[in-house]
Order: sequence, then structure tokens, then C-alpha cells
Amino acid sequence: MIMVTGASGRFSSAVLAELCARGIPAVGGSRTPSVGQRHVDFSVPDSLDFNGVDTLLLVSAGAQEDDRHIALHRAAVEGAARDGVSHFVYTSLTGAGDHLSMALPHRVTERIIMTSGMTWTILRNGVYSEILGALLSWEKKGTGEMLRIVSPLGDGAVAAVARQDLARAATSVLSDPGRHEGMVYELVGSSAVSVADVAGHLGCEARDINLGEYRQRLLAIDGMPAFRQSLMLSIASVIRHGFLAGTGDDLPRLLDGDPMDPLVVAVEAVAKCCSATDVEQN
Repeated sequence: MIMVTGASGRFSSAVLAELCARGIPAVGGSRTPSVGQRHVDFSVPDSLDFNGVDTLLLVSAGAQEDDRHIALHRAAVEGAARDGVSHFVYTSLTGAGDHLSMALPHRVTERIIMTSGMTWTILRNGVYSEILGALLSWEKKGTGEMLRIVSPLGDGAVAAVARQDLARAATSVLSDPGRHEGMVYELVGSSAVSVADVAGHLGCEARDINLGEYRQRLLAIDGMPAFRQSLMLSIASVIRHGFLAGTGDDLPRLLDGDPMDPLVVAVEAVAKCCSATDVEQN
């Protein structure tokens, strides 16, 4: 049996839907399970029950402080090994993201998995195309009604990937885990998307702001935890300075078809003017 954790999240829901569409039995695990799902709460390790699960997909816990993030993942790995899970799949972070503030828990989790005694596959997911909708915002240009994009990304570009494509890639691995044993896949886009690309597609202007101004905008958002402000600023800075622009070809090899156009997905997200709280990679 296949289990997918974080079943109430957008990524996990997409994976479960893909598995269902392919006729592959799977169960979701969640702290708030729906009918037919299992209760899975990594913060209570003794409650974890992976009995009967052959292949487990651990979808990384949402952004939080490093020590807690790692403790939750360690509990998942140790519980899976204890209960006889054969193959462990993990949604990690692209290697190009090692400058990001959220990178450390991913790399530590990878080490824990690789020494767990289970066979494993690591999916180093690139930045979601949809995240550009959280990093960018809109403002009126002058006193008129015309809008322009406000961006902290400078001339940087990102080899972004649609969330749905990453879900399809995970499904391919889950459907035949033996073929992917011991593999680390770098699932980044085959082209890089810049703010200029997005603005050009939308037919509008973009105004660049420096990272100091972007920080002040984040601080003005009520209720945003300090670690999430740091995460947002980190993503913006790393894109701005060109560290997430590198492309790759692992993704199309895992997909049954061509990837979605990351620019089209990013443009749709920006057009919806997503809030900064949508930045999470889960």
C-alpha cells in the first residue's frame, strides 16, 4: 500500500488524485484526516502507525523553525522503519536552493532517510511557479487606474515548476518505486522565468524594490511569523542573485508527457495577486 502524508495540503491532494486517476490504490495521512484517511501526527511519534504501508511519501512539513522541522521528519522516518515500510520517498528541496533559509532541514532529513535501512528516493523539488504570485504584488501607477507589478527579484530568474507537474513526477516514482531506488532527482524547470517575462506576458510594467523595502513590506503583514518573514526574504534574495536559474532535465523524464509552461502558471498566479502567506512549499 502507498501512503501520502500531508493529505490535506495542495501538493499531497494532487498526488493522491494522480494516483487515483491511474488506478493505483493509496491512502492519505493527515493530522486532520478526511473519511478514508489515516490520522498521522508527527508531533506525537508514539501515535504513528504505518503498518501495512509498503511505500511512504513524506511531503515535507510546512516552513517552521529548523529544530522542530527536523524533529517531525525524524519521527516520520523512524516510525516508518519501525513499522516495516519498504521504500521511503521524500519531497526535498532542489540542490540549487542550499542558500535558502529553509534548506538545512531538508538536507538533514535526506541524511536521516539514507541511513534508515529502508530503500529510498529523494525528490528535490524546484520552486513552484505559483510562488511568484506570493513574491510579487501590484500597485497603481501614478494617479491613474493602470497597475504595475512590484518586485524584489531584480533581474533574477527562477527555473520554476508547476505544482501539478511535481505531483505527476512523485506519482511516477510511487507507482514503480523499485525503478527509482537510491535516486536523487533534481526537479527544476527546463527554462527560467523572470519578472520581465511575467510583465511582458501581462502587458504591464514592473517596478523593482530593494530587499530592505521588501523586508519592511513583510514586517507590515499582520500575523506573519518571524521565521516566515525570513523565508520570504531568503527566497527573494536567492532568486534576485541568480542562484535558482539553473535548469535541468530530470522532470520530463519522470513525466508521462511534457511539463506545463512555468511562465503561463506563474502569470496566472501573479494575475490572481496571491498574498505573501501562500509561499509555503507544500
